[in-house]
Amino acid sequence: MLRVQAQLTEEQARRLRSLAAEEGVSIAALLRRGADLVLGQGAGETREDRRNRALAAVGRFTDAADAARRHDEHLDDAYRA
Repeated sequence: MLRVQAQLTEEQARRLRSLAAEEGVSIAALLRRGADLVLGQGAGETREDRRNRALAAVGRFTDAADAARRHDEHLDDAYRA
């Protein structure tokens, strides 16, 4: 592993310390987890995969007359499918 140095805001540091204590892990472990998510390795999904999944949702709700009012429900249904 490589050692790196980063600057965090006081709020970020406070929240990381709290979460690390709550989960019983180190701050470094949380930062590595975050790096994996940013790099698309957390769930084995690349940026291109996410883009393609988002594009696949375009136009899927044209038949939903209540899409404006229930968009969250419709989107949830799409992600579950």
